Amino acid sequence: MLLADYERHLTAERDLSTHSVRAYIGDVADLLDHLIRLGHDDLGQLDIRSLRSWLAKQQSLGKSRSTMARRATAARVFTAWAQRTGRIDTDPGALLASPKGHKTLPGVLGQADTRAVLDAAAVAADDGSPVGLRDLAIMELLYATGIRVGELCALDVDDVDDSRRVVRVFGKGRKERSVPYGVPAGQALERWLVEARPKLAREGSGPAAFLGARGGRIDQRAVRRMVHERLAVVDVPDLAPHGLRHTAATHLLEGGADLRSVQELLGHASLATTQIYTHVSTDRLRQAYQQAHPRA
Repeated sequence: MLLADYERHLTAERDLSTHSVRAYIGDVADLLDHLIRLGHDDLGQLDIRSLRSWLAKQQSLGKSRSTMARRATAARVFTAWAQRTGRIDTDPGALLASPKGHKTLPGVLGQADTRAVLDAAAVAADDGSPVGLRDLAIMELLYATGIRVGELCALDVDDVDDSRRVVRVFGKGRKERSVPYGVPAGQALERWLVEARPKLAREGSGPAAFLGARGGRIDQRAVRRMVHERLAVVDVPDLAPHGLRHTAATHLLEGGADLRSVQELLGHASLATTQIYTHVSTDRLRQAYQQAHPRA
């Protein structure tokens, strides 16, 4: 009953994704099991010592710093909700420090490699097949906008404004933003929406902008699989679709875009999240300097 109520809170009130809800529920279930092992059969016995004991147990199991940081966040969200709903008197999670996650630089494609990937996708669409034209539009849009795969799959036809070349996106927490895209993405989208989408549409397809082979809204797994396949055609590093998001952000900054604008385009709540891309750009510039300068 407790976890069911908490799951409804995460879904209905916090509007978290299915993946995030599953992760949070799993973390809290593990925390509650730990409390039972400590001999605490009452949620009211949850305190800062038991929270730290739980995290210490995770560390002893070899969990990564990023996993530890996520579980500390899950604990804080849960204890705040439990106090607010009267299940506990105080909020011990407010005293819990979060282990700092290890920030790794995201993989990105160079501009030449990106052009090669998109050119290969365009060649694959030359036969005019609906799936080929759809995949080209998806690849162009992911790179042009830097939107998340989940955001792309959730797009409806009316979210695409071809006259202004912007797409309306609903990001995390259902926050709405408008993201511009360029001419190549616009051309690929027009061919998909006008020529190809009607051939895949079926009764019940609804307003989904991108459809699967059976006519329903395309799912994230299909998009991720397709991106891996498109990258495999060209001799470039195999990145997850999120790598196209990293690539778009990096190329924007390398082209002179300011950090605040890139933050808005990506839908980051914090500028600190966007700042990791400045490290990517600096690293790439340093590599180019070392390869080309005679006194490097």
